[in-house]
Amino acid sequence: MAIKSKSQRAGVGIATAIVLASCPVPAAAQTVQELQRQIDELKAQIKALTDAQKAAVVPASPSPVAAVPTPAPQVAASTPAPSPTPAPAQPQRVAVVAKPPSARAPWYERLRLRGYTQLRYNAILDDHEPLSDTGSRLRSVHDSSINDDGGFLLRRVRLVLQGDITDRLQLYFQHDFGAAVNNQSSTERRENFGQLRDVYVDWFLDPERRLRLRFGQSKVPFGWENLQSSSNRLPLDRSDAINSGVPGERDVGVNVYYTPDHVQAIWDRLTKNKQKLFGNYGAFGLAVYNGQGTNRTERNDSLMKVAMATWPFALDGLGPLFEGQVLELGGSAIFNRYRPELRSGISPVEYRDDRVGFHAILYPQPFGIQTEWTTGWGPQYDMALRSVRSQRLGGGYVQLMTDLGKTPIGRAIPYVRWQRYRGGWKANVDAPRLETDEWELGAEIQLVEALELTLAYARMERREADSRRTGRATGDLIRTQLQFTY
Repeated sequence: MAIKSKSQRAGVGIATAIVLASCPVPAAAQTVQELQRQIDELKAQIKALTDAQKAAVVPASPSPVAAVPTPAPQVAASTPAPSPTPAPAQPQRVAVVAKPPSARAPWYERLRLRGYTQLRYNAILDDHEPLSDTGSRLRSVHDSSINDDGGFLLRRVRLVLQGDITDRLQLYFQHDFGAAVNNQSSTERRENFGQLRDVYVDWFLDPERRLRLRFGQSKVPFGWENLQSSSNRLPLDRSDAINSGVPGERDVGVNVYYTPDHVQAIWDRLTKNKQKLFGNYGAFGLAVYNGQGTNRTERNDSLMKVAMATWPFALDGLGPLFEGQVLELGGSAIFNRYRPELRSGISPVEYRDDRVGFHAILYPQPFGIQTEWTTGWGPQYDMALRSVRSQRLGGGYVQLMTDLGKTPIGRAIPYVRWQRYRGGWKANVDAPRLETDEWELGAEIQLVEALELTLAYARMERREADSRRTGRATGDLIRTQLQFTY
């Protein structure tokens, strides 16, 4: 029945009041029953109005309640004006519930600011003095505080601005305030300068965000460990072999990434279980970059080509022992021509820089294993020829870890890693040769949600990344890192 006009509703209200006033006052027990019936009728009317409004149909008026007797005192209180019975007021409340949602938030409300800081202290327990003035000292290409003087170091001070500009466009901007530069008037090192790390946009080509294009400076999809954020990595540093392909991990270029729904579902499950993933860089990726490295000027007219694939396998079907376990396998490849920096300036010669690698990760639930290996060709200083040439390289690492879960001091994940590398380090002057054998035994402890402490013992045998140095240095270290996120 359509809603009546105001005059009709007023007439019904007056008639209702006259009829109800003439009714005898019911007994108390009868009054409770009638009131309950009236409540039930009003509930039914509200439901009918809601359903009608959802169907975009003019809501029907509630049935007259004139025949429902109510106690005389209640009717007398409402007789001075047309009956304000509860039923006619219900359509207004229903309209408020069905109000359409507000428009999506503007872009500046979709952005968020976050970051993390890593404070380190390394203590050398013992090391062997160089056999000569040109002998290698105990040094690492990943941590400048590994030296005779030591001290505290702000290894990373990251600030990230990230969010959706539109439904199909996402921004990622990261700055590091823990970078170091040399003094302009000398070679003295100065710490804690700002340096751009990432700035890119992802353009999603489908509503489900499975396929995307990435434009800007971002991580090169070579090596699982390279893609994993340093805030998630268990060991304090990346391995020499995998990181040698892309020191700094980033370059300027264009990427395309694709992630099937099945793969994303497994990664979402691992994230929910607080596993340390490599970040969603797609199950398949193709990219082209300048090829000279992070924040370095392009030196040739060729582009670096990169391909990557990774696939997680759920092992639940293998039996109760593997319930919840995930094994991820994949590989990557780089094809590049590189001009290293020489002591006389930038090399006029382009050197072959082609590498392939593979990775395998069994996520720690609670026991896990992670390994990566690479081989290929890259620029490397030749001590005999006193010049740089493209030479074979190879190496990798094996890492065991276990997630102990909550302990009296917080969530603890012990690990042990062995790494080996023989090859050039193209980011340094003259692309010096590295010869690395290293053991690291440590544990990451999440003291509170935003505070992590990593303690490790390392046994290092390293050749210093300096073409003027010879031999290898050996030493034992205690390494510590406190990471706080915000």
